[in-house]
Amino acid sequence: MRISGGEDMDPVEIMLHENRVVPYYRPVISAETQLVVGYEIEASFHEEDGTVQSIDWFFKDLTIPDEFRLELSRLLLEKAIEYQMKTDPSMYIFFNYDTNLLMKDRGECLEKFLDIYTQKGFDINKLVIQLKEEFKTEEMDSVRILFNYLKSIGIRIALDDIGERSGSFDRLAYLKPNVVKIDVGFLKDNDSPHLYRDVHHSLSLLSQKIGATLMFKNISTYHQLNHAWRNGGRFYQGNYLIRSGQEYVPIDCCQEKMKKDFQLFVNFERKKIKAQMTLTNAINQQLKSILTSIHSDEPLDETILKIGKACSDYAFRVYICNEEGLQLSANAEKENDGNWSLKEEIRNKNWSWRPYFFENIARMNIEKKGILSDLYTDIEKNEQIRTFSYPISDTLYVFLDIPYAYLYEQEGLL
Repeated sequence: MRISGGEDMDPVEIMLHENRVVPYYRPVISAETQLVVGYEIEASFHEEDGTVQSIDWFFKDLTIPDEFRLELSRLLLEKAIEYQMKTDPSMYIFFNYDTNLLMKDRGECLEKFLDIYTQKGFDINKLVIQLKEEFKTEEMDSVRILFNYLKSIGIRIALDDIGERSGSFDRLAYLKPNVVKIDVGFLKDNDSPHLYRDVHHSLSLLSQKIGATLMFKNISTYHQLNHAWRNGGRFYQGNYLIRSGQEYVPIDCCQEKMKKDFQLFVNFERKKIKAQMTLTNAINQQLKSILTSIHSDEPLDETILKIGKACSDYAFRVYICNEEGLQLSANAEKENDGNWSLKEEIRNKNWSWRPYFFENIARMNIEKKGILSDLYTDIEKNEQIRTFSYPISDTLYVFLDIPYAYLYEQEGLL
């Protein structure tokens, strides 16, 4: 069994016993087929007593001479490639490489090494070089040029632990890697933080735009797999699916488990969509009925108070904007005692900067019905809410904010 630790080992001892350094293979599973499509290589050291120590730390320790780390990387990759060629050449090899070492010689050592194995029949398109996103700002142009060159000769580039540094999105868009890796090991078995859902969803959208594959690692629970699935993950890794080992595993080792889990995910999403559609239809019908009793010349503040009181069971704030995003009414807000009052300070604010504002206006004009928003965090209340938008004329739109408490009580709205 491979155990973590080993940081107290003497690097010189490791180098003197290179023959005990062996690759462990952590399976990478595809969401599309639920089959193993590759392996991440993990460095291990066999002690004389049979204990297997993880020595991934060896390659991150900058006090160890570059020559040592480079030599051990070459040895590990050599063993991984030879095993892949002998066992299953269709498998991708995900290999961690030191960012500083790669930049130091512009990938020259790596390319020379790979030339030897391509001549032996190794398909270089099956190699994914994994790098930590540790580039200095002044290095970005050089990094991009190197990435483009490595990709041009068939090597795929993966950026690991995306999102842990500021400016990650800008760097990602600039460098355009083939694979983007995200760690979900920190997520607990309760509802994942809304913030991380938004960040990972944004990463998913950005990855699609630059043509990168999203890969989630350290999946140790059902909940974390669900999070990865919901946020566009194509590749998965983690002990919840299967542990790393000294040999390749059957490619369908996780297929049955993942099919069952995916079916549960799909069933849950269907229930959510149905619940949202039910609420949308109910509010549409109610607003349609309410507006028939309100005269078109009635002041907008009176209109929002009437709507708020009629929708008091599920709304806590109501306001009206025009098609340009300018708020023409005050805010009608429900007080703790259930009564409604007007908040004048919000009048004339412009909300056109909000994401999807004009898209939703266009949809309402075409469909002639209301739209229920995704979950988002309300700045004033600091809680997750939804907003229902409804066209009350060709140029005016009423917005009803629905509080977390109501959403929590209804199945499928969170």
